[in-house]
Amino acid sequence: MRLTVGQAVVRFLAAQRTERDGVRHRLIEGCFGIFGHGNVAGIGQALLEAELAGGSVPYLQGRNEQGMVHAAAGFARMRNRLSTLACTTSIGPGATNMVTGAALATVNRLPVLLLPGDVFATRVASPVLQELEDPRFGDVSVNDVFRPVSRFFDRVWRPEQLPAALLGAARVLTDPADTGAVTIALPQDVQAQAYDWPDELFAPRVWQVPRPVPEPEALARAVSVLRSAQRPLIVAGGGVIYSEATEALRTFAEQTGIPVAETQAGKGSLRYDHPRSVGAVGATGTTAANALAREADVVLGVGTRWSDFTTASRTVFAAPGVRFVNVNIAAFDAAKHTGVSVVADARRALEALSSALAGVETSAAYRERATALAHEWDAAVESAYHLGHTPLPAQSEVLGAVNEVSEARDVVVCAAGSMPGDLHRLWRTRDPKGYHVEYGYSCMGYEIAGGLGVKLAAPDRDVFVLVGDGSYLMMAQELVTAVQERVKLIVVLVQNHGFASIGRLSESVGAQRFGTAYRYRSESGRLDGGVLPVDLAANAESLGAQVLRVSTVDELRTALRKAKDADRTTVVHVEVDPLVGAPDSQAWWDVPVAEVSGLDTTRKARTAYERAKAAQRTYLSRGE
Repeated sequence: MRLTVGQAVVRFLAAQRTERDGVRHRLIEGCFGIFGHGNVAGIGQALLEAELAGGSVPYLQGRNEQGMVHAAAGFARMRNRLSTLACTTSIGPGATNMVTGAALATVNRLPVLLLPGDVFATRVASPVLQELEDPRFGDVSVNDVFRPVSRFFDRVWRPEQLPAALLGAARVLTDPADTGAVTIALPQDVQAQAYDWPDELFAPRVWQVPRPVPEPEALARAVSVLRSAQRPLIVAGGGVIYSEATEALRTFAEQTGIPVAETQAGKGSLRYDHPRSVGAVGATGTTAANALAREADVVLGVGTRWSDFTTASRTVFAAPGVRFVNVNIAAFDAAKHTGVSVVADARRALEALSSALAGVETSAAYRERATALAHEWDAAVESAYHLGHTPLPAQSEVLGAVNEVSEARDVVVCAAGSMPGDLHRLWRTRDPKGYHVEYGYSCMGYEIAGGLGVKLAAPDRDVFVLVGDGSYLMMAQELVTAVQERVKLIVVLVQNHGFASIGRLSESVGAQRFGTAYRYRSESGRLDGGVLPVDLAANAESLGAQVLRVSTVDELRTALRKAKDADRTTVVHVEVDPLVGAPDSQAWWDVPVAEVSGLDTTRKARTAYERAKAAQRTYLSRGE
């Protein structure tokens, strides 16, 4: 079959499927694209042909290349990594704009396919527009920056190389242990070049997504450690949700009586009101989960990569001799903290553990303590939801209003600033896919684009995007795509005139909230003048969204209900007091403080830092 390289790429993508548990899914459900001279005649022309022939790979028009990748990542996460979207750009700034999105996808282990244009393979006209010349290496282009942030990278210098590149890309996109951003750089002249392809390249192909079972000896070691535990704790990570193991986790927790704490990616593994749920753990955790974490003698991590927020920078698991059992489909993560490593699918591992530990249960006193701690925290959440703070509401009250108005299957989306921490502590999750906070990369600007991807993946759910003014200013353009595609988002735009999260962090390290408020430059030469007259609600309206401005929590609830009833993207703008924090997690996060300073605030912060750092541990567990 004679096709251009661009046409062959699109036809190949249309034929790929994934399968898990006997259910098939399209691997690539569409392609975001912004066209330039590096891809318009290749992938662009091929997508046009596909659309005219019935849309085998539907085209979506992006506004920002980074935003396109965020949308693809949000889509893939919502689909439990069984389907994703592709993104195509021109060479030059269009390509390098995707690098941040690629890093986010790889950090979060989310499959996205990136198809940046590249320089001329023939080099007959070099240097061409937007080409980076490197006098040391003749084969380097700006696309080489994708190498460290991609799980798979290839550049197709000749048509004959394309089949191997496509098959290698599909392998990584469908490998739950090794997935992330996948980049195939396509020189612009090669994209338009024709070649006689074997028909087999375009035959329907099904990629089996495995559920590896635990190796018997590893399972036996894990069971031995768990049987010896007096104060065990489960930490549920994103792997529980991606592997659709929430029911297996619930069964295991109910059978053994072990309390379940959750990471950011694992939030929703149990309903917030389940008797075994103790909520978020770590630096942004609940007092309940962190109290149990400090006392735990055995910690069973399921599908978590043990980030510093989960471990409170290795201070929260404080019991002498604490041991770890790590269940993870990725051996790299399973080996962390030198615990007992169980490399397996989360569902299969939990089912095996349930069977092996039949009849084993924690003490009644321990279960009662966990329940009491969880109830105490829930009372704190209720109080934070209804502070009655004036004249401006607190952020926790905004989150409470959204939580109360949203339905169980609705999805909350957030990524950066102070809200992810508050959401992790305070959000009452009622559905495994109802909580979508990107905190592996914590990328400002992810929220609206990621929310768009979530809604494309789950059109039957309402999607509430929570975004602060700082993150909104970084990337709001994908509102236009949502409007264009008639994709309904409910965007809650929280205005606090600056960077609230970093303001608090700055204060905690003695830097006096320097550079974190949006203010005029005053006569003193500092940015400490009046509030800037920026109208973000008007900006959102100019991008085509319906906008509702509110001042109180009651008005917010009314606006949210109106937004739910609407059939179009709606932005609800609310101003909050940035100085009112959420209930404290009683945990620590390691952010170094200047060792010497002429500022008293910094010296005091350094003293507190050194005191906290003394509790930091290596977690060099003795394993069995």
